[in-house]
Amino acid sequence: MSILVQKFGGSSLATVEQLRRVAGRVAAAHRAQRPVVVVVSARGRTTDVLLELTQALNTRPQAREIDQLLSTGESSSAAQLAMALDELGVPAASLTGCQVGIRVSGPHGAGRIDRIDASRVRALLRKGFVPVVSGFQGVNDDGDVVTLGRGGSDTTAVALAAELGAERCEIYTDVDGVFTADPRVVPTARMLPSVDCRMMAEMARSGAKVLHYRSVELASSREVEVYIRNSSKSDPGTVLVRKGGAPVESRGTIVAVTHDADTVEISIFSDQVDSVLLPEVLDRLADVGIETDLFAMTSDGERHAVRFTVTHSGLSHTRAVLAASDLASSYTMCVDETLGKVSLIGSHPAANPAHSARMLRTLAAAGIRAVSVYTAPMQISVLAGGSDGRATRFGVWCGESQE
Repeated sequence: MSILVQKFGGSSLATVEQLRRVAGRVAAAHRAQRPVVVVVSARGRTTDVLLELTQALNTRPQAREIDQLLSTGESSSAAQLAMALDELGVPAASLTGCQVGIRVSGPHGAGRIDRIDASRVRALLRKGFVPVVSGFQGVNDDGDVVTLGRGGSDTTAVALAAELGAERCEIYTDVDGVFTADPRVVPTARMLPSVDCRMMAEMARSGAKVLHYRSVELASSREVEVYIRNSSKSDPGTVLVRKGGAPVESRGTIVAVTHDADTVEISIFSDQVDSVLLPEVLDRLADVGIETDLFAMTSDGERHAVRFTVTHSGLSHTRAVLAASDLASSYTMCVDETLGKVSLIGSHPAANPAHSARMLRTLAAAGIRAVSVYTAPMQISVLAGGSDGRATRFGVWCGESQE
């Protein structure tokens, strides 16, 4: 079967009218004799509302119960879309991650898909049904619900496409495709008809919200053809390219700019020369699935510092893990929640020092404090004082500069 996997984000399902429009799109593919599997996110702000509810009920809720609650958002979306499809005469069945056979390992809130037993999905397709799958979730070996982290529905869709040998995976959102900058912030940003998977993964890691980076990495490794499209239009969107496509002499070029306000810098200081401290701290974070970024270590011979960034949602967990560590007496910790991250994404952008120079010069001219600069093969990232939104405006400038 030439299977099509379609994933619809929460913004595409926010209203009843939008949900019915999505049902019409799925129904059109089904009526064209195309086997279709649909993956859905929670509608609108459902996940945020559920998270706010957890804090109202319990200031320190158990991670297991958070996952139990959050997973209901996607399950509700799946059931509602299945009902809308049935109203259009399309046989559909909603399925939770457990019912699909998605097995997940790792901590609650940051699970990783190990395997999928897609036999039930294949059986429904053979009967002419449209399986509507709850994204963002699976179950562990104990049978408990484990969520995949924010944006995890993208990963669910790509993983299912790979398991089913689907012809393609279409990710539907509220923008036309992948842009050189966030089009909601930069009206002049240009849409990219195609983008290299490696470049897209860096963009997603650095703040581009159109696609989750783990889904991009999975698409590349499992050779899944992925399109990013607007759920309210019929335009082709952006296709992820797995091989080639870049000019031979492309070092130093910029493809896109991203910005990320969801950035907290954690600094750990120690007066001890202890080769065990740093790896132990990192091991504790890894054990509970905390992802870090922009990692750096410095030493002046007497005082040693380790700096890295986490998301705001991961801050309380990081604090708790480090405070509970038997190494806590060996270091002091500082947290800066006032920062934003701006990144230039391209092919070895640091090979052209002028890019870094212009970023820093522009920040200084705008009165924005540049905290640090990080370079990698596909990005230049600046941590800047962005709590008042000025780092976002810097992102606007960068996006316009690509014209």
